[in-house]
Amino acid sequence: MLKVTRMIEAELRERMRQSWDITLPRFDVMAALRRADEGMKMSDLSGVLRVSNGNVTGIVDRLEADGLAERRSVEGDRRAMRVLLTTQGREMFDEMAAVHELWVDELFSPIGAQGLSTVHTRLGRITEKLEAED
Repeated sequence: MLKVTRMIEAELRERMRQSWDITLPRFDVMAALRRADEGMKMSDLSGVLRVSNGNVTGIVDRLEADGLAERRSVEGDRRAMRVLLTTQGREMFDEMAAVHELWVDELFSPIGAQGLSTVHTRLGRITEKLEAED
């Protein structure tokens, strides 16, 4: 399972790099921000992605430099910053997400829709068990 996961991830990384010159971590940050219309605090973003604040800061710095994200101060908390996608960032992410979904469908096509549903259900059970133990 780990071998297949790594192979799929490597394929997606390469396709993302070739198509948009973007990394999967940047795509993941953009995906999290796209789901949050009002943006997210940096600390919440790192929690959702399960990565360090430092990793998120570096990725957001690059997204901001490219005009894809922006930081805004959080009212009532001078230390906190909220990050949101810019209009350009939302448009780019929406384009990438549509193509990404096609790629994932293609990569999982050998097991078909029913097989994918079964895998999803069974992995979900494992996830639930592990999360309950935390």
